Amino acid sequence: MRRRNPEGPLHVPDVDCGCAPTADELRSLRTISRRGVVGLAAIGVVVGSVGLGVAVPAFAAKYPTWDDVEKARANQAAKSTEIARIEGLIRGLERDVDAKQAEAERLGQEYLLALEAFEDAVDRAQTLQDQADAETARAREAAAKLGDLAALQYRNGKSDPTLELFFSGSGADADDLLARLGAVDKLVDANRDVYADAVGARNSAQSLTDQAKVARDERDRLKLQAEERMDAARQAAQAAQAALLAQNEHRLTLEAQLSALQDTTAKTTAGYRAGVEAERKRREEAQRKAREQAAQRAREEERRRLEEEERRRQQAAAGGGNQGRPSGGSSAGGRPAPSGWVRPAHGGVTSPFGSRGTICSNGYCTSSGHRGLDFSAGCGAPLYAAASGTVIFAGWSGSWGNYVKIQHRDGSITAYAHILNGGYNVSYGQTVRAGQVIAYAGTTGASTGCHLHFEVYIGGVRVDPAAFLRARGVEL
Repeated sequence: MRRRNPEGPLHVPDVDCGCAPTADELRSLRTISRRGVVGLAAIGVVVGSVGLGVAVPAFAAKYPTWDDVEKARANQAAKSTEIARIEGLIRGLERDVDAKQAEAERLGQEYLLALEAFEDAVDRAQTLQDQADAETARAREAAAKLGDLAALQYRNGKSDPTLELFFSGSGADADDLLARLGAVDKLVDANRDVYADAVGARNSAQSLTDQAKVARDERDRLKLQAEERMDAARQAAQAAQAALLAQNEHRLTLEAQLSALQDTTAKTTAGYRAGVEAERKRREEAQRKAREQAAQRAREEERRRLEEEERRRQQAAAGGGNQGRPSGGSSAGGRPAPSGWVRPAHGGVTSPFGSRGTICSNGYCTSSGHRGLDFSAGCGAPLYAAASGTVIFAGWSGSWGNYVKIQHRDGSITAYAHILNGGYNVSYGQTVRAGQVIAYAGTTGASTGCHLHFEVYIGGVRVDPAAFLRARGVEL
């Protein structure tokens, strides 16, 4: 089955911002497969710098202790039983991760399709209402024309008693006016076509209004469905994350215990256990250094942001003509406009909001609509929160690949797609500030090159991000 992508053709970046993660960090990030990071809100260099927010329990099992292993080594039957149990636990962890990641991907794609169905319903309801409004206006215009003709005949004395009835009161609307005019036989005979057109427009307006009501009800139903799909996809992403973390936590010990049971030499379980502890300490030290490096980068980013704000204040005080323009040109991301909104990525705009042809890539096929804005951010380039807010989604989501959505205080939502595997810098429920690095650009999902696909939602519907950002003083 072909899967749809909300974007269309994508672009290879042409701008190197010079602020991507280091080569060592990228090597660490790229060793993780797409399946291995479904639902991850933070991993690799950022795993200790943000809260993971995992509330869904992973594969539940009773794991053997080293005392259990030591006792089993003394008896062949017990050893065989314990080996089989540990091998089963390892397989169970693997199956749990695979199943939860597959479910997260399935629900992510369902969410995307539900969103597209809702947006189509919004368009249909609006189109029908516009048509109904046009027909209502046409009915009123035709009725008014007949009223003018009736008034002319009445003033000229060319009337019958029914015109006295017509002018005995004022018509409240087109329906009342047409009902009165329908009783004026001489007028209807002389202007039957105009009258028929007015009645037809009135009936058409009523029919279209009824259809618009049905379409709005369907729109509202699909909106709820899309919200439910997003929540299900979020929960599945968290469950997949919890399963992967559980696997990472237990597998090293289980494999060491299995080796201890299968070993025919005199090596003790204490030696295997010491090896596990040494490896765990090595990992903890690597994570501690990664946290320190991430914190240092965050402090450096904050320092640059404050310096930029001070430069802009001084420029405004001096009456400079470059107010509101970020240093480094309009392709620089992360710098706040006077409104507080931020350009979400470096690089030029390579694909605008609108329609374009179908393109298939990485098992997904594009739709004709590109409901976002593409920035040519290089692989590993930082992606910035366009405004302060709360992360409401951070996980794999079908054609979007690794995907983050942020709810802002004004009710709008921004979204960031095709994030680098392992490139999340935030997690679900986390509060972020404008200009904060939330992720790193990648080419996951239906993508042919590293870039940011940026979206803006108003009332649950994606709108043109370019117009939205420009209205807030953000240069593109």
